Amino acid sequence: MTTGLARRLALTTVGFGLLAVVAMLTAPLIGSTHISFRRAFGRSIPFTDNVDAQIFFIARLPRTLAGAVVGSLLASAGVVFQGLLRNPLATPFTLGVSAGAALGAMLAITFSWSFAWAGISAAAAASFVGSLAAVGIVYTLARARHRGLSTNVLLLAGVTMNAFFSALILLVQYFADFSQTYRILRWLMGDLDISSYQPLVTATPLIVISFATFAWLARPLNLLSLGDESAQTRGLNVAVAQRTAFISASLATGAAVSVGGPVGFIGIVVPHLVRLIVGPDHRLVLPASALFGAAFLVGCDVLARTVMSPIELPVGVITALIGGPFFLWLLVRKR
Repeated sequence: MTTGLARRLALTTVGFGLLAVVAMLTAPLIGSTHISFRRAFGRSIPFTDNVDAQIFFIARLPRTLAGAVVGSLLASAGVVFQGLLRNPLATPFTLGVSAGAALGAMLAITFSWSFAWAGISAAAAASFVGSLAAVGIVYTLARARHRGLSTNVLLLAGVTMNAFFSALILLVQYFADFSQTYRILRWLMGDLDISSYQPLVTATPLIVISFATFAWLARPLNLLSLGDESAQTRGLNVAVAQRTAFISASLATGAAVSVGGPVGFIGIVVPHLVRLIVGPDHRLVLPASALFGAAFLVGCDVLARTVMSPIELPVGVITALIGGPFFLWLLVRKR
C-alpha cells in the first residue's frame, strides 16, 4: 500500500468512524421521553430505580447497536455485490437472499413455531436458515455448467429465485390470520425493535467473519472490475474471489435480515454516496461504506422513532422513502 493510499485510508476511516460514533452516542438520547446522558451513566441511583439508565441501556441502546450492525452489513454487502456483478445497481437483495430469509420468517410466524436458539426467536432463526437455503440454491445453479462462478447465471438465478420465493411468501400469507398478517407486514417493512443484546451477541462470530473477508476482498474487487481475463493475468484466482465474494456477502445479508428484517435501499444508497466522496477504490469504499452504513441506518431509525412520535414507524419505511427517489436518480444519471 502506497503512502498516499494509506493516508487517504486513515482519513477516510477516521472521518466516517467519527460520524458513526457520534450517531451511536446521540441516538439513544433521542426519543419521545427525554433522558439525561449524565443521569443514565450516574452511579448515585441504583439501576433498578434509574429510569434514564433503563431507557438508555434496555430500550434504546440495543436498538441503536442493531441499527449500526445491520446498516454496516447491508452497506458492505452492497459494495461487494456491485463489485462482483460489475453492476452499480445491484443490491444485497438482488440474488434472492432477502426473499429466502423472508420466506423462513413467514413460515415461523404463520405456523407459530415457538423454538428459540441461543436467545434468537424462531422467526429470526428461520429467517437465517431461509437465507442459507437461497444462497445454496443460487450458488448451485450458477455453478451447474461452469467450472467457476458465472456472474450472468448468478444474476439470472437470483432474480428468478427472488420471484419464486416472493410467490411462496404470498401463498404462506394466504394461510395466516389477522394478527399473523400484521406481524408479517411489520417484519417485511424492516424493524429494529429489539430489547436485548442476545441476538447481536449470537451473530457476532458471523459478523466478524464477514468483515474479515470483506477486508481481504478489497483488492480482488478492484481487479474484478477490470474484467475476469484482466484480473486473471494480474495473478488473481477469479473463481476463488467470486465464490468468496458471493458467499460472504450473502451470509452478511442473511445475518442482517435475521436481526432487522429486509431493510431496503441501504445497500445501494450508501455505496453510491461513499463513492461520490472517496472514489471507486474498494480499499476505501468498503470501510467507508461499513461505517457510513452504520451511521445512516441509526439516523434513519431515529427518524422512524420520532417523526410521528409517539407512533414508531418501521425503519424500512424511512429507508424506502429516501432510497426510492435516490434509486430513480441513479437510473436517470446512468443513461
